[in-house]
Amino acid sequence: MAEFETPDAYVQALRKIRAAGYTKFDGYSPFPVHGASEAMGLPKNPISFMVLCGGLAGLAGGAALATWVSMVAYPVNIGGRPLFSWPAFIPPVFETTVLLASLTAVFGMFAINGLPLLYHPVWNVPGFVRASSDRYFVCIEAVDPKFDVSAVKTFLAGLGSGAVSEVAS
Repeated sequence: MAEFETPDAYVQALRKIRAAGYTKFDGYSPFPVHGASEAMGLPKNPISFMVLCGGLAGLAGGAALATWVSMVAYPVNIGGRPLFSWPAFIPPVFETTVLLASLTAVFGMFAINGLPLLYHPVWNVPGFVRASSDRYFVCIEAVDPKFDVSAVKTFLAGLGSGAVSEVAS
């Protein structure tokens, strides 16, 4: 694991790691850094599509529920109005759309991010606590096909990092 002081050095290190052929690496920063996900070659985040699907499911479910309740379960003719009165369905359909879209966003992010994460070996690295305030870290994992401890340490030191640490699992 290598530590960097600036976001620019961090993004440059990510680019160089990917260019060197490493595939199993991760970056840690105190805030989202523009260009980091592109430098790592990460795929497009699927959460927007998941939220759209959740919202459409909420829309369909709310409309189906409102239609079933007013036409099948409790068909009450009030003042000669039709049983299927779509303007009355707008509030509950809107609410179910928002509810399912927001629940999909929350639980989708938990699933995508692998949360809750109760333990990770990088938390034992000295100085990693600064990843939440003012430092940027890059970690090449031992499961990478190109991984060799001495070669990775030399490579990370050559990227201009402030400190290189070995992560014990």
